[in-house]
Amino acid sequence: MTFTSTTHVPNADLPAILRKVFGYDSFRAPQREIVEHMVAGGDALVLMPTGGGKSLCYQLPALARPGTGVVVSPLIALMQDQVSALTQLGVRAAFLNSTQDFDTSRATERALATGELDLLYVAPERLTTPYCLQLLSRTRIALFAIDEAHCVSQWGHDFRPEYLQLELLHQRFPDVPRIALTATADPLTRGEIVRQLGLEQARIFVSSFDRPNLRYTIVDKTQPREQLLHFLREEHEGDSGIVYCLSRRKVEETAEWLVARGIDALPYHAGMDGDTRAAHQARFQREEGLVMVATIAFGMGIDKPDVRFVAHLDLPRSIESYYQETGRAGRDGLPADAWMTYGLADVVQQRRFIAQSDGSEAFKRVSTAKLDALLGLCESAGCRRVRLLDYFGEASRPCGNCDTCIDPPQTWDATDAARKALSAIYRTGQRFGAVHVIDVLRGQVHQRVERWQHHRLSVFGIGADIDEDAWRGIIRQLVALGLVAVDHQAHGALVLTGLSRAVLKGEQPVQMRRTEKAGRGKPRAAKPAPTGLSDDQAAVLERLRAWRRDEARAQGVPAYVIFHDATLEEIARLRPRSLVRLATIGGIGTRKLERYGEALLALLDA
Repeated sequence: MTFTSTTHVPNADLPAILRKVFGYDSFRAPQREIVEHMVAGGDALVLMPTGGGKSLCYQLPALARPGTGVVVSPLIALMQDQVSALTQLGVRAAFLNSTQDFDTSRATERALATGELDLLYVAPERLTTPYCLQLLSRTRIALFAIDEAHCVSQWGHDFRPEYLQLELLHQRFPDVPRIALTATADPLTRGEIVRQLGLEQARIFVSSFDRPNLRYTIVDKTQPREQLLHFLREEHEGDSGIVYCLSRRKVEETAEWLVARGIDALPYHAGMDGDTRAAHQARFQREEGLVMVATIAFGMGIDKPDVRFVAHLDLPRSIESYYQETGRAGRDGLPADAWMTYGLADVVQQRRFIAQSDGSEAFKRVSTAKLDALLGLCESAGCRRVRLLDYFGEASRPCGNCDTCIDPPQTWDATDAARKALSAIYRTGQRFGAVHVIDVLRGQVHQRVERWQHHRLSVFGIGADIDEDAWRGIIRQLVALGLVAVDHQAHGALVLTGLSRAVLKGEQPVQMRRTEKAGRGKPRAAKPAPTGLSDDQAAVLERLRAWRRDEARAQGVPAYVIFHDATLEEIARLRPRSLVRLATIGGIGTRKLERYGEALLALLDA
């Protein structure tokens, strides 16, 4: 194995490296400040949204500082794709993981020992072995980068116990700067990262959490698969995307259901055998227009920039989880959708998971608070983005690019309906779930109602003027507002909480968001044009994409490793006629210009 590069220039001008290697003329805030801090030898904790340019914050300093940058990366597929992308840029990058044979591993280790690598990616389990630590001790290390740093925190949404060992980097290599990076961390998780990694002296950089290219939509769950199919066909025909489900069984069934209806879909979950799971992930990374139906096992390894949508058929655990998962859409900065169906069963299920978990009471309290914050986002009648960013401590204004901004929901005085529902729950003995309570409210006579003599209650039929879907929405919002709880020891029975007393006494009004009728979704704004290209420019773009697809297949790498969509669109829009003009386009550095420039110009002349 040979590693060659023209990019490693210690103490070089940072903008020159940015232009020459990565093909960009300017940093995105606060990249330059972070890079300069790292080059000077400082430690850093970086909170930056997915697609915000976190990787550059350690890749560029690794090129500017003497030695090799060592990147702790949680998943094999992620590090492999990042190394492929860096190699395309002419960066001497490699990884060490369990997929390599003995000879390849030894060649990489020799290259590390002799200073022939700019960046080395390694999993935390491998890094903390005595053998690897001894290897690193004989190497000049430029920096340590700990990616997906939220994994270190038990309060995070992807807790990985092996990350707890990474504090030894500070102990073993006290003079090597460290940078920990994550896309999401509330103050509690942030503090845990600092403590577990020994980053008390690190400078903390918090970028805006806003992803303005994402359009957030949360719809009332009525017929979730049919709603998903409508969303895919109407707005994302032929696009790559991810559909998240909570259970393995639901993943399998949803993927099969979509395939039967002409959608190119694959399942992915931890219960599949490793070879099949790896094959499905590889197809998703390398092919265009594929839909991956997955559990959150399909998570941090997603480095695909052209994911045009992330859909949730089930409620995530927290706003952090929701933000991290939806953040896998639109990493290239082009328009993308974050779409979710949400219903009462989701709330009940997530509360049951918390109640039945083996966690401590403190953990359960934190988990409940995180879920409540997510329910507030789902039930909000105001801008989703404002609510989302407020959770991370960032003030904002209504965005105009979420469902509640595009079509503001109606709110109504639900005090009378809430009192009827609370009374029905109380009169039936707080022993029944939503279905039975709604039947009593609507005056539905059937065997179960008669068996319990509930048709003789004073509350029987008092809500006959409200349909079943609306009642489900009312009860869901009562649970979300904390006026009703779900007793999981009593098979999901609805019970009153202390907060319900004031409502029943008429002392507390209740405002609710009006739910959508079954089978009808919110009107949505027209799908944003991804490019704004003319017909001739669009035709050029299709030729460029076809060329990129063939080139990627020939090299065995994902298409985006060759060029991102945004770069191809800029080429199609400007149609440069010379290498000099081509070099001014974002994403085309020196190595890519040398490798692909003439082929691109030939395509543009065709």
